[in-house]
Amino acid sequence: MGYWAAVRGFWVRLGAIVIKEVMPLSRDRLSVVLMFGMPILELLLFGYAINTDPHHLPTAMVVADQSRITRTVLSALANTHYMDFTHQPLSEGEADALLRRGEVQFVVRIPPDFTRRLIRGERTQVLIDADATDPMSASNSLAAASPAIEQALTRDFVGPLESLGGRAEAVELVLHRRYNPEGMTRLNIVPGLLAVILSVTMVLMTALAVTRERELGTMENLLATPARPIEVMIGKIAPFFVIGLIQTSAILALSWLLFDIAVEGGLALLMLGTALFIIVNLAIGFTLSCAKTSSRQCSPPSSSCCPRSCCRASCSRSAACRHGRSGWAKRCRPPTSSASPAA
Repeated sequence: MGYWAAVRGFWVRLGAIVIKEVMPLSRDRLSVVLMFGMPILELLLFGYAINTDPHHLPTAMVVADQSRITRTVLSALANTHYMDFTHQPLSEGEADALLRRGEVQFVVRIPPDFTRRLIRGERTQVLIDADATDPMSASNSLAAASPAIEQALTRDFVGPLESLGGRAEAVELVLHRRYNPEGMTRLNIVPGLLAVILSVTMVLMTALAVTRERELGTMENLLATPARPIEVMIGKIAPFFVIGLIQTSAILALSWLLFDIAVEGGLALLMLGTALFIIVNLAIGFTLSCAKTSSRQCSPPSSSCCPRSCCRASCSRSAACRHGRSGWAKRCRPPTSSASPAA
């Protein structure tokens, strides 16, 4: 009897403690949102937004040979669903300008003697210039191009060309990986860390700015000074703004020294955009610090900004490919190319 009474008492005491911990959580709406809303939000973001295999990338075509075979080649590339032919420049220079500005991801070039060389039984080429700033987005597209062309041309190799039907080397696919010929992923990952680091550090530090004053009991002394509220706010944000600029400079310097990622071009514009980004994150952190009364309440929302920053950094290049925006590495690396034949 005493044994069962002890067991019953254990469960009663344990249940009371559990209820005591659950009741404050049920009254804290922010904690409920973080516990149930954030997992669902991250699931949707990582499931739908982050895509390491983008399709329907804008592509330009420079076709100097108008024939049924060339149309078959272009149709085969389009049927892979990796390339959408959105531009038809009139010259090689115009095509290079589109690729350099980031308006297209690929440039497909068909030489003027393409069909004639095939009829003669000679090996001919299809040239594809790819913006390889993000190796993951370009590699899958290029890998699918050669089998698609080979399979599509099989039905066109009839009559005198029937002997070419079993020859995989009849059409050689020459790939020019521009702006990142070595396929280094750090050119895409390292710059994205700038946004992640600034988001986490700026929001976290300023989120604790006012709550620390309240916890230490110095807020009353601060309010008793002649300083106005706007002056107090700017005075608390200004040091972190300088820290953010120092962090940005350190990240850029280390990227150049350790990874050979140098900024070429609009450095002033980059710093201006980074300064605006820092101010926005500081404002978010300061708003959280004013809305909460303790550091424990303020820290979870600030740390929840990290997944969003990671998603922004991971999706930035995929979105740039889909919408034709130019990437960081394109400005960081010279427009070198690496030609490699694909069977």
